[in-house]
Parts: sequence; structure tokens; C-alpha cells
Amino acid sequence: MELTPRTLFSLARTTVETAVAVPGRVLDLLGAAETVVRRADGLVARTERVLAETEALVERAKVVTAAADGITADVARTARVSRELMDDYAPLARQAQPLARRFVEELSPHEVDAAIELVDQLPVLTKHIMEDVLPILTTLDKVGPEIHQLLEVTKDMKQAILGIPGFSFLRRRGEEKEEGGE
Repeated sequence: MELTPRTLFSLARTTVETAVAVPGRVLDLLGAAETVVRRADGLVARTERVLAETEALVERAKVVTAAADGITADVARTARVSRELMDDYAPLARQAQPLARRFVEELSPHEVDAAIELVDQLPVLTKHIMEDVLPILTTLDKVGPEIHQLLEVTKDMKQAILGIPGFSFLRRRGEEKEEGGE
């Protein structure tokens, strides 16, 4: 390209226009950069809030997980114990079921009331049995031979009385008086 005054002028003009436009473009660029920085600041602030909320959520999740682990262990233990009890008592329940059904079907409300009343009296009954009946029962082994001796003496006395002369007459006379109402 040939440098003519016109070309030089054109180049100078283009250069001046470009140089004049640079500050405006730089200002536009700075404005856009400020907007980007403001948006980045907002984004960072929101990210920090989200991060803080996420950390709090993670901490709560740890607590919930620990609680869930404890509950899971409790449930597993309960299930194991339930299974053991079912295994132990299921045969007994199957065996007792017909008897229990019969018991329930034949039990009247009056009998239930009587049973409740009996259960209410158990403390009193227990006290009397312990304090009154059992002490007597412990002496029965001593009383038994004495009763036998008493029966033998009574038998001997009866034979002796029957052997008294005139006893048969007195006996008949007493029976006649009883019949006559005197």
C-alpha cells in the first residue's frame, strides 16, 4: 500500500477514532466487569449460604442416621426376642387354644365376678392359712394317735356300760320316753 496523504489521513483518522473509542470501550468493559464481579459476589454469598445449609443438613443427617442405627438395632433385637418367644410359646399356645376356648365359652359373668372376688380375698385367705391352718396341720401327726386312743377308750367304755346289769332296761325306757315326747 502506498502512503499518500489521503491514505495517511485515513489511517490517522481510523487510529484517532479507535483511540477515542478505547476509553468508552474500556469504561464499558469496566462496567461489565463490575457487573460480573457483583454477580460473582452474589453467587459466592449464595454458595456460602447453600454450603452452610448443606453442612447443617449433613450434621442433622448424621444425628438422624445415628438415631436410625439405634432404632434399627432396637428393632432387630425386638424382632429376635419376638421370634424366640414365638418359637418357645407357639406350641404351648396351640396346645392350650382348645382349652382356653372352652374355658371362655363356658365361663359366665357371675363366675368371673366370683373369681375376681376370690382373688380380692387372697391376701386374707393366705394370712389365715399361714397363721391358723398350717400350724394345726403340723400337729395332726401328733393328734392322730391320740384320736385312735380316744376311740379305743370310748369303745371300751361302751362295752363296759353295755355290760352293766339292767342297762338294757334303762335304755329301752329312755327310748320310750323319747318317742313319747316327754
